[in-house]
Amino acid sequence: MDPSTAPRLGTLTWTPAAERPELLAAPVAAALGALTGPAWVAEIDAELADTAAFTDAYGVPPEVSANCVVVAARRAGQTELAACLVPATTRADVNGLVRRHLGARKVSFAPQDVAVAESGMAYGGITPLGLPPSWPVLVDPAVAAADLVVIGSGVRGSKLAVPGTALAALPAAEVLEGLGRPLTDQPQPTRAAPAERAPDDRDVGWGERPDEVAADDRRYLEDRPPHWGSD
Repeated sequence: MDPSTAPRLGTLTWTPAAERPELLAAPVAAALGALTGPAWVAEIDAELADTAAFTDAYGVPPEVSANCVVVAARRAGQTELAACLVPATTRADVNGLVRRHLGARKVSFAPQDVAVAESGMAYGGITPLGLPPSWPVLVDPAVAAADLVVIGSGVRGSKLAVPGTALAALPAAEVLEGLGRPLTDQPQPTRAAPAERAPDDRDVGWGERPDEVAADDRRYLEDRPPHWGSD
């Protein structure tokens, strides 16, 4: 695509992101220069930032959007934060592929306050651009191959549109085959033996799940380093 031409995605008005830094979280605005491709931003209603509501309100096809899932990987008594970027039509294989790839004993959603504090971004708006350099950023091949991908901007009041190749070229990024699993792969519970669903095993972006504190989250909140803050 012509980097000088604004994209036509849904009903939104897209402008060069560098011209609208007020629509971006500070770490995202600071990281724009590291992109190998153009970045466009569109202002949205912050109440419509979650994928399903955003798609319905602005007519952006879900297959163009990507969800950024923040996970906490536990191994050898240490906890590492990482990000997974998958198409919005899939869910990240967190407990399988991601856990094995990171060499972790257990991987779960990062607690909301931890991910917000460590990333410097808003709940529900966390994006791969501008994350701490120590975080691995795992990218699904479908995202990397897309001409344009709609992602968060670090805040809930806007969205970014970035070439998939630029996201795959981020310094901490690694393209991981099989990262996003089709939603039809989700196990179906039965009456005889209800299937347990991990808190990260669902088809939404990070920050869109119910405000609950699951057992895994409680453990991470109890075990997290002092610099992560209190409950």
